[in-house]
Amino acid sequence: MAEEIARNAHLASTVLKTLSDKQRSDALHSIRDALLHSKDSILAANRKDMQNAVDNNLSSSLIKRLDLSTNGKFDAMCDGIIDVAKLEDPLNKVTLATQLDDGLDLYRLTCPVGVLLIIFESRPEVIANISALAIKSGNAAILKGGKESLNTFQAMSSVINDVLQNKTDVPDNSIQLISTRGEVADLLKQDSYIDLVIPRGSNALVKNIKENTKIPVLGHADGICSIYLDKDLDVSKACKIVVDSKTNYPAGCNAVETLLIDKHLDKSLETQILKSLLDAKVTLHISPDLLSQIDESLLKEYVDQITPASEDDFRKEFLSFDIAVKAVENVQDAVLHINAHSSKHTDAIITENDKTADVFLKGIDSSGVYWNCSTRFADGFRYGFGTEVGISTNKIHSRGPVGLEGLVCYYYQMRGSGQVVGDYLGGGGTRVFKHKSLDPSSVIL
Repeated sequence: MAEEIARNAHLASTVLKTLSDKQRSDALHSIRDALLHSKDSILAANRKDMQNAVDNNLSSSLIKRLDLSTNGKFDAMCDGIIDVAKLEDPLNKVTLATQLDDGLDLYRLTCPVGVLLIIFESRPEVIANISALAIKSGNAAILKGGKESLNTFQAMSSVINDVLQNKTDVPDNSIQLISTRGEVADLLKQDSYIDLVIPRGSNALVKNIKENTKIPVLGHADGICSIYLDKDLDVSKACKIVVDSKTNYPAGCNAVETLLIDKHLDKSLETQILKSLLDAKVTLHISPDLLSQIDESLLKEYVDQITPASEDDFRKEFLSFDIAVKAVENVQDAVLHINAHSSKHTDAIITENDKTADVFLKGIDSSGVYWNCSTRFADGFRYGFGTEVGISTNKIHSRGPVGLEGLVCYYYQMRGSGQVVGDYLGGGGTRVFKHKSLDPSSVIL
């Protein structure tokens, strides 16, 4: 069964990539319209999943990720599909052009990765996000949702499958949505047909997938994001940024989990920043050495929100109104701590000192490094990618929020007029290559 699913996806991908941008974009408009038309039934299914999650005592962070009904999440999901449709066609772009010799030209063109296997937990909007990105980028996709979102998954799958099969030019099996757990292990073995696995979920999920497949894996496990408060900061900026990074959506992988404070930061400014977090109902897990120096008034007023931190707290994704706090000697010390403890997701510095910021921006080994802004900006929609399939902390192929650009690769196309290698130096002949660079933007194929 798994082999058949993978093979069908591969065959569909060979047709999907030949469709015009208009055909692919029109399909996205049809999906969006159908989802909006079925909004009530999809949200009813989502409420069942939410209730099941509560009944089974699932974590509050998982329940928040599962919810499609609050803060305009459903409508935003649908708008994201149109945002993707409006993006420039990522396929068949000439990124290199070289005249090897008269009548012998070499081009490098963008093309789809092929077949994507996306395995995700909790977030049902992933179905719409990835379906849109896959179709726009010419990739076939196999999607497997978690059991906690099963009702929502089935409701959305029914709508999307119906649209693709009856109202678009997208070939059958371009988007396949599966809900049985047993197929995943077998799909991970289908390296002959599946080109990339994208897991979205817990650390345990990602590790399990990486250990059980030969297929390349793109994604991240934890989102252990840090903010460094430099001694030369603007306190009003610091308070606003730190509170937003922690409380705007604490269940997000781009929420800050660690706060590093320069030991030379004025104590009154440090107190203001910590108080802004405490007033926002955040619990501070403070390292023992720093805790002994905290303003007594804070310890008395917020006794239930201040606790000693363990070393494990600085390698932890809280996903809640909790943050680990530690003092460091300087920016170099902050860089060393973050590179040793972070998950290479997104880290930020708050400072008015350009030179200090430059040390941080160049020294941090993460997919996103920010200066004087919230870590919550680490998001495909906010980057202008329309949406994203996930955030990658890999160093090969794609890093950070992965949108259309991260779902295409390239191939080389050569156009000749009868040339053979035997005519050239190195192949037995005497002709010399010209290797003349051409302007890719002027090439029309």
